[in-house]
Amino acid sequence: MKLLIVLCLVAIAVAAPPPPTYNNYNAEILRYENDNNGLGNYRYAFGQSDGTAQEQQGELRNAGREDEGIAVKGIFSWIAPNGVRYTVIYTADEEGYKPEIEEEPPGGAPPALVASLLG
Repeated sequence: MKLLIVLCLVAIAVAAPPPPTYNNYNAEILRYENDNNGLGNYRYAFGQSDGTAQEQQGELRNAGREDEGIAVKGIFSWIAPNGVRYTVIYTADEEGYKPEIEEEPPGGAPPALVASLLG
Protein backbone atom coordinates (compact mmCIF):
# COMPACT_ATOMS: atom_id res chain seq x y z
CA MET A 1 0.00 0.00 0.00
CA LYS A 2 2.83 2.40 0.88
CA LEU A 3 4.50 1.64 -2.42
CA LEU A 4 1.28 2.50 -4.25
CA ILE A 5 1.06 5.87 -2.47
CA VAL A 6 4.70 6.67 -3.26
CA LEU A 7 4.19 5.73 -6.91
CA CYS A 8 1.08 7.92 -7.09
CA LEU A 9 2.97 10.88 -5.65
CA VAL A 10 5.83 10.37 -8.11
CA ALA A 11 3.35 10.16 -11.00
CA ILE A 12 1.69 13.41 -9.91
CA ALA A 13 5.04 15.17 -9.61
CA VAL A 14 6.15 14.01 -13.06
CA ALA A 15 2.82 14.91 -14.70
CA ALA A 16 2.65 18.42 -13.20
CA PRO A 17 3.38 21.21 -15.65
CA PRO A 18 6.66 23.03 -15.15
CA PRO A 19 6.50 26.22 -13.13
CA PRO A 20 5.98 29.35 -15.24
CA THR A 21 9.07 31.29 -16.17
CA TYR A 22 8.97 35.03 -16.54
CA ASN A 23 11.52 36.49 -18.87
CA ASN A 24 11.73 39.05 -21.59
CA TYR A 25 13.42 36.81 -24.15
CA ASN A 26 10.39 36.89 -26.43
CA ALA A 27 9.24 40.45 -25.77
CA GLU A 28 8.90 42.64 -28.84
CA ILE A 29 9.71 46.34 -28.89
CA LEU A 30 6.49 48.18 -29.70
CA ARG A 31 7.77 51.72 -29.28
CA TYR A 32 11.22 53.27 -29.36
CA GLU A 33 12.18 56.95 -29.34
CA ASN A 34 15.63 58.47 -28.84
CA ASP A 35 16.56 62.12 -29.07
CA ASN A 36 20.12 62.88 -27.98
CA ASN A 37 22.33 65.43 -29.69
CA GLY A 38 25.26 64.80 -27.34
CA LEU A 39 25.16 68.31 -25.87
CA GLY A 40 23.57 67.45 -22.53
CA ASN A 41 19.81 67.36 -23.07
CA TYR A 42 18.23 64.08 -24.10
CA ARG A 43 15.00 62.10 -24.14
CA TYR A 44 14.23 58.46 -24.78
CA ALA A 45 11.30 56.09 -24.42
CA PHE A 46 10.47 52.50 -25.17
CA GLY A 47 7.64 50.04 -24.65
CA GLN A 48 7.63 46.25 -24.99
CA SER A 49 4.95 43.66 -25.63
CA ASP A 50 5.44 42.20 -22.12
CA GLY A 51 4.28 45.46 -20.51
CA THR A 52 7.73 46.82 -19.70
CA ALA A 53 8.06 50.54 -20.48
CA GLN A 54 10.43 53.39 -19.71
CA GLU A 55 10.69 57.10 -20.44
CA GLN A 56 13.47 59.42 -19.34
CA GLN A 57 14.64 62.91 -20.08
CA GLY A 58 17.72 64.73 -18.94
CA GLU A 59 18.56 68.42 -18.87
CA LEU A 60 22.02 69.95 -18.57
CA ARG A 61 22.14 72.44 -15.73
CA ASN A 62 24.77 75.07 -14.94
CA ALA A 63 26.68 74.45 -18.18
CA GLY A 64 30.35 75.38 -17.94
CA ARG A 65 30.28 75.94 -14.19
CA GLU A 66 31.88 73.90 -11.45
CA ASP A 67 28.45 72.63 -10.35
CA GLU A 68 27.44 71.53 -13.88
CA GLY A 69 25.27 68.44 -13.92
CA ILE A 70 22.35 66.68 -15.55
CA ALA A 71 18.92 66.66 -13.93
CA VAL A 72 16.91 63.59 -14.87
CA LYS A 73 13.25 62.71 -14.57
CA GLY A 74 11.59 59.56 -15.72
CA ILE A 75 9.21 56.69 -15.26
CA PHE A 76 9.53 52.95 -15.73
CA SER A 77 7.13 50.08 -15.21
CA TRP A 78 6.90 46.34 -15.50
CA ILE A 79 4.41 43.58 -14.80
CA ALA A 80 5.45 41.13 -12.11
CA PRO A 81 4.82 37.38 -12.40
CA ASN A 82 1.72 37.76 -10.21
CA GLY A 83 0.18 40.23 -12.70
CA VAL A 84 0.77 43.33 -10.58
CA ARG A 85 2.13 46.35 -12.47
CA TYR A 86 4.86 48.26 -10.67
CA THR A 87 5.64 51.81 -11.69
CA VAL A 88 8.53 53.96 -10.50
CA ILE A 89 8.41 57.72 -11.11
CA TYR A 90 11.67 59.42 -10.28
CA THR A 91 13.87 62.48 -10.42
CA ALA A 92 17.62 62.63 -9.98
CA ASP A 93 19.50 65.90 -9.62
CA GLU A 94 21.83 67.72 -7.24
CA GLU A 95 19.49 66.71 -4.40
CA GLY A 96 19.82 62.97 -5.15
CA TYR A 97 17.60 60.22 -6.49
CA LYS A 98 13.93 60.51 -5.47
CA PRO A 99 11.69 57.61 -6.53
CA GLU A 100 7.98 57.15 -5.96
CA ILE A 101 6.76 53.59 -6.35
CA GLU A 102 3.21 52.67 -7.32
CA GLU A 103 1.73 49.18 -7.22
CA GLU A 104 -1.38 48.45 -9.23
CA PRO A 105 -3.43 45.26 -9.32
CA PRO A 106 -3.94 43.59 -12.71
CA GLY A 107 -6.23 45.28 -15.22
CA GLY A 108 -5.51 49.00 -15.27
CA ALA A 109 -2.88 51.68 -15.73
CA PRO A 110 -1.71 53.92 -12.88
CA PRO A 111 -2.83 57.54 -13.21
CA ALA A 112 0.76 58.86 -13.24
CA LEU A 113 1.67 56.61 -16.17
CA VAL A 114 -1.40 57.68 -18.14
CA ALA A 115 -0.64 61.35 -17.45
CA SER A 116 2.99 60.88 -18.50
CA LEU A 117 2.07 59.18 -21.76
CA LEU A 118 -0.50 61.86 -22.59
CA GLY A 119 2.05 64.60 -22.16
